[in-house]
Amino acid sequence: MTELSITVLTEKPADDAAIERLVARTFGPGRYARTAYRLREGNPHRRDLSFTAYIGTMLVGSVRLTPIVIGEDAALLLGPLTVEPPFRSHGIGRRLVERCLEAAKAELASKAALDEAGAARLVLLVGDEPYYGRMGFKRVPPGQVNLPGPVDPARVLVCPLDDTLPEAVHGAVRKAFATALPAAAE
Repeated sequence: MTELSITVLTEKPADDAAIERLVARTFGPGRYARTAYRLREGNPHRRDLSFTAYIGTMLVGSVRLTPIVIGEDAALLLGPLTVEPPFRSHGIGRRLVERCLEAAKAELASKAALDEAGAARLVLLVGDEPYYGRMGFKRVPPGQVNLPGPVDPARVLVCPLDDTLPEAVHGAVRKAFATALPAAAE
């Protein structure tokens, strides 16, 4: 396999149009019907915790984290994770997920060091356990969380950012409507 020179960067406003085109190409119009989309709609993602992958000047991948609440606990929703089809199976998606998890863990550690509340303690997604399990995601026991639409319970996964156990995750999942988010460097 040829090694690709990939640059992972914090998402910027200038990336929005290219990301939307990439998501439209890879997920199609059916993305609007997905339960995860209901949590993203009208709920701004955290640009400072969202990342892009470039080969040269070409956007080839993107991942976003959106604030949500599970029960009474702050959390983040991962997705969409998307990679241009010709560049799949090169580790781009994995690098993007690992980078956003690192950033979320760093934020949690920073807030904990300052004794501040409100940082997300876990990341939730609806996805394939064989893929995401390699990055620390574990299946939530059936019936523990209630999403705002139908999902296959075997695909509801969480990645703790601290010592939270998947069994401790419970409650309704809803939008968090974050305010006063840190601005990403332009």
